[in-house]
Amino acid sequence: MAVTAKMVKELREKTGAGMMDCKKALQENDGDMDKSIEWLREKGISKAQKKADRIAAEGSAHVHTDGNTAVLLEVNCETDFVTKNDQFKSLLEELGKHLLNQKPATVEEALEQKLHGEGDTVNEYITSTIAKIGEKISLRRFTVLEKTDNDAFGAYIHMGGSIGVLTLLEGTTDEAAAKDVAMHIAAVNPRYVSRDQVSEEEVNKEREVLKTQALNEGKPEHIVEKMVEGRLGKFFEEICLLEQSFVKDPDQKVKQYVKDKGATVKGFVRYGVGEGMEKREDNFAEEVMSQVKK
Repeated sequence: MAVTAKMVKELREKTGAGMMDCKKALQENDGDMDKSIEWLREKGISKAQKKADRIAAEGSAHVHTDGNTAVLLEVNCETDFVTKNDQFKSLLEELGKHLLNQKPATVEEALEQKLHGEGDTVNEYITSTIAKIGEKISLRRFTVLEKTDNDAFGAYIHMGGSIGVLTLLEGTTDEAAAKDVAMHIAAVNPRYVSRDQVSEEEVNKEREVLKTQALNEGKPEHIVEKMVEGRLGKFFEEICLLEQSFVKDPDQKVKQYVKDKGATVKGFVRYGVGEGMEKREDNFAEEVMSQVKK
């Protein structure tokens, strides 16, 4: 069957693949559109497998909200340039919708699910995007939060997705206040909401460290205990959201700001993209030269 320019255009629009790849797919499959799509998908899987061992520690955090449910997710790629790609942005949106609708328990479960309950799996969808963009892409993690009509979500994405925060405030529908708290969390990076969330083991460990420091400073033992308790307060300020000075108004604590809104902080999630992952060490000059030589 003769392959026409119209057929190539239709296949390009359906798959996002290059013109020559589409033409070859149609030629290999006698013009059958469905078989050509499958052929390109298989080719995409092949490309994706070649990229599987690459480091992908860049990417974006993304928040998707639907009524009383919201999700914060992190999707990784190899370079920060890709995060500005419309196909990558579309991937974030589709994954956000899927995670809210299907509510998988783990990333592994999500990857095996049919995207939006039908068609290709989430893993296949990501793989097809890899084939179009040309970089390794992976869904790293996600957290789903649920609220009531009397609560508020606060969503904040910093610097195009480098940090993402989702907060849940109970007792208020003030989304602006919830977002202010999310912005504070993005800036200060607390580990807990309040003191009572810090384990006794962690507190005792810190207490021992502070006691040793005070004794090493030559402080008399009879005042060391009081010193340690005072310094523990600083420790809690560093790691507990409610104990911290509010970034938008350092004269008050976060707990006072939230209290003035008639609210309480139910919880929060903060993702710093690529945190804890191995980073690529690129030599820009070498990269440019490698492109020039091609």
